[in-house]
Amino acid sequence: MVSWISRRGARPEAPRLRPRVAPTELTKVDFTELVPEPVPFLGQAAYIQLEFFEGLALAVRTAPDLGAKEGLSAAAGIALGKHHDLIAELRRSGVEPVDVMAPFAPATDRLRRAWTDADWYELLLGIHITSGMLDGYFSSLAGGLPADVSRRVRGILDRGGAGTVLETQLASAIAAQPGLADRLALWGRSLVGDTLLIARSALRASDARGLDERVEPIFTELIADHTRRMDALGLTA
Repeated sequence: MVSWISRRGARPEAPRLRPRVAPTELTKVDFTELVPEPVPFLGQAAYIQLEFFEGLALAVRTAPDLGAKEGLSAAAGIALGKHHDLIAELRRSGVEPVDVMAPFAPATDRLRRAWTDADWYELLLGIHITSGMLDGYFSSLAGGLPADVSRRVRGILDRGGAGTVLETQLASAIAAQPGLADRLALWGRSLVGDTLLIARSALRASDARGLDERVEPIFTELIADHTRRMDALGLTA
């Protein structure tokens, strides 16, 4: 995984996609040959949910009013619950969750440090975009896991998340603050490449030849999903 913010040094090239082609539903994409082994998949998914929780907890702490704190705290609780349930799946597999998540920690910690450079509204949009894209993506990817694991993991990841409360807070602020929409639109565009890199890092290592063609429908739908999410806020993706 990599940072949401592109203010750092050289990084791997993100998938090059056409953002406004007709979407392909992720549920119709065959992930079978791309799904990693269950243990690393669960480790990465669990660490991502922990990061969403930490981001939402930061948003609660810095929220400007009690109403925002209440809604965001409920969303943080959902993310933490997902994390704990994915940890339980790792323990069911007989592994130590901390050991499995550790390889994903450095990049995710860089993401958390990057939040200190973002204001409250940028933080909300960052969580909204990234959790919105990755929750559905990891749920679809989990469809290629062994049947019993797949059923449980998809049940965890498909729970409602922070989307509604984040969209409500952002829409209210955009309506009240002239100029905020333009700034957030630019910020949102800067997040997409790094989020796609997180998504791609979850795929099973494969011969690069022909891989782009196989995964393009997946990332095309992620781009379309992002565009719909931005459009709902009146932001240009």
